[in-house]
Amino acid sequence: MNKGWMLAFVLLLVSGCATGSGTWVELGGKRYAVEIADTEEARARGLMFRDEMAADHGMLFLHDREEPLAYWMKNTKIPLDILYFDTGRKLVSQQRDVPPCTLGDACPPYPSTASARYVLELNAGQAEQLKLQNGVELKLGPGITPLK
Repeated sequence: MNKGWMLAFVLLLVSGCATGSGTWVELGGKRYAVEIADTEEARARGLMFRDEMAADHGMLFLHDREEPLAYWMKNTKIPLDILYFDTGRKLVSQQRDVPPCTLGDACPPYPSTASARYVLELNAGQAEQLKLQNGVELKLGPGITPLK
């Protein structure tokens, strides 16, 4: 076997494994592939205009500081669980089964009941399925740097 071909094959396998793992979080013993929203623009767009999201997927929002937060469902087509976590990644507030909203700027806010730094949006029903209680820790995959 040609050494050059063997090296190319090994590199292909390694790169395939790295990209296949993606960015993920773990919550309540379940792993979710997540998109990261860490800029003002990405946080504002969120999951707007999506017709569906895979059951094992979500979006993780990262904020510059821990403070009371409120999310809304403007132009969001899928019902969601909105989960708020503090800087230590402990669940501090939950908004479950939040319905889609087509009212534009008249969509209501869904606030946290405590200061938060991370927000995880999952398909509605996931929090109930996992029996999430405040205080549970959000575990970050290796591609996500914890906020300080």
